[in-house]
Amino acid sequence: MSNELLRRTPLYDAHRALGARMMAFAGWEMPLWFRGILVEHRAVREGAGLFDISHMGRLLVEGPEAPAFLRRMLTRDVLRQEPGRAIYTLLLREDGGILDDLLVYRLPDGAQPDRFLLVTNAARAEADRLWLQEHKPKGNPPEAGGGLGTSGVQIRDRQEETAMLALQGPQSPQYLREVVGQGVAVELKPFRCTEVPFNGATLFIARTGYTGEDGFEIILPASLGPQLWGSLLGLGGPEARAGWASTGGPEVRAGWVPREVQPCGLGARDSLRLEAAFLLYGQDMDATTNPFEAGLAWALDLEDADFIGREALLRAKAQGPQRLLVGLAAQERGILRGGCPVLHRGREVGRTTSGGPAPTLGVSIALAYVPTSLAKPGTELAVDVRGRTVAVRVAPRPFYRRPASR
Repeated sequence: MSNELLRRTPLYDAHRALGARMMAFAGWEMPLWFRGILVEHRAVREGAGLFDISHMGRLLVEGPEAPAFLRRMLTRDVLRQEPGRAIYTLLLREDGGILDDLLVYRLPDGAQPDRFLLVTNAARAEADRLWLQEHKPKGNPPEAGGGLGTSGVQIRDRQEETAMLALQGPQSPQYLREVVGQGVAVELKPFRCTEVPFNGATLFIARTGYTGEDGFEIILPASLGPQLWGSLLGLGGPEARAGWASTGGPEVRAGWVPREVQPCGLGARDSLRLEAAFLLYGQDMDATTNPFEAGLAWALDLEDADFIGREALLRAKAQGPQRLLVGLAAQERGILRGGCPVLHRGREVGRTTSGGPAPTLGVSIALAYVPTSLAKPGTELAVDVRGRTVAVRVAPRPFYRRPASR
């Protein structure tokens, strides 16, 4: 796809001013890296990194019938979801295949109750919106004498009108505190969300992320995105702050680099999520995958209500999976990549779905589907990397857990 056809986030100019290496991803022109994938990966593991994730889908679902509607559409029970809480859930086909994995935030109580924010994968944003619209309640029939009828569910696409940032890493709370205040950064618990005022607008903040570290995901009006980006990057003192105009736009000197919060691109986002064994839709799962194979049974509430795909999942559960998604750790030099054959005693038994170096661990790692009989941790296998066989071992997931001391 040519650059002319790619969509750009509200932070595109800020990325280019910082010298970002850009790439095409899911129809968007996004930063791959700023200073380098390894530098950015380590910044998130040891300090704080800032990502532009405005390419992710954002759907606001609201109305008195919204909870019941989403219970029908999703694998988790949003009827029991408290306001201000986030849950990870799946969107399924009738046959149990995974259409998308997403986070659902039940927005804090306010003037409009029963509001849910769905954050979807970038490549699935429009398809998810259409799927939900197709299954939305049709509304009450018009009364005698006229009227158009109403629906108790409204679905609004907020992608164009907002920007979305992810501040990730063990030091992220202290930097967020300097921008939005002590209360939010300290009191907001993991998988909780809130809304706070920011420069005359509303800032949505959730303590969630895709890196395996503590952190926050933030949604705000698109026009304020560059201002918040600049504020978070400029926390290194007067020298760093001088790199940003009062309007929030970049005025970057040659060679200027933020001293504290590191801007990060999709390269580090991918290596970080792989170490944490977070799945990427379209690579590690898709519509041909059911949740049991992918190790996502914990994201299913099968007992108390019906949802699209539930009957197929009950049958799949009774039969048991024939394959499982496992972690693989290289036992010798060699870079594992997605799409490589997985071998057992010289015979192909599966393929890797994601792979790459694990900078925190000092080894190469991958995710792969293998027969259930070969999924036990410690099982010795091999991966064919461009004609070279690399010895691997099935490893527990996740590969990396952040230290409990954090």
